[in-house]
Amino acid sequence: MLNIALPKGRLGDKVYRLLAGAGYDCREVFDDSRKLVFESEDAGVRYFLVKPSDVTVYVEHGAADIGIAGKDILLESGADVYELLDLGLGKCRMCVAAKNGYVEDPDRTLKVATKFANIAKRYYASLGREIEIIKLNGSIELAPLLRLSDVIVDIVESGKTLKENDLCVVREIFPISARFIANKASYKFNAAAIDEMISRLSAAIREEGEA
Repeated sequence: MLNIALPKGRLGDKVYRLLAGAGYDCREVFDDSRKLVFESEDAGVRYFLVKPSDVTVYVEHGAADIGIAGKDILLESGADVYELLDLGLGKCRMCVAAKNGYVEDPDRTLKVATKFANIAKRYYASLGREIEIIKLNGSIELAPLLRLSDVIVDIVESGKTLKENDLCVVREIFPISARFIANKASYKFNAAAIDEMISRLSAAIREEGEA
């Protein structure tokens, strides 16, 4: 069986429907229970429901052969895994945002509030910009409003939350979507089964795009 780390929540639901449509159905996944592991011998898969930010951990350490993680989580974690397919789900953007009318002072250390500290550090290092990271885990938009930071680095989907809090996107860092990833050792020994899954998923994605 292929062990699959499936993220909990909306993205996981979308990913599972795509997998089921590609022939990897496991009906128990949507049962009303607290189970975290689901198996389908017919499909040859075993699903683990995990926190989205933990998918890369399970895959990198071999507890899961494959998994689905957002590009943001992949880049923030720096996980040593194979990224094999862009599923095109959960599309959004990693952006720098600030209060409307904010003007950056290039001579002063920039205060950056974010939960994506590694992404922010790499981005501003590429610009040669000196920054101070303020690590937050939620309600990032509050930081510029309360003058805790100058800017934030965060995920932006529709931009509605920014607009409602008098913030705007200053620049886009990179686009985000769900990626199909594999443990390097698992891919070596299960290449045929994993490549078959990638082929089926690619076909399912094309069919959805043409529908």
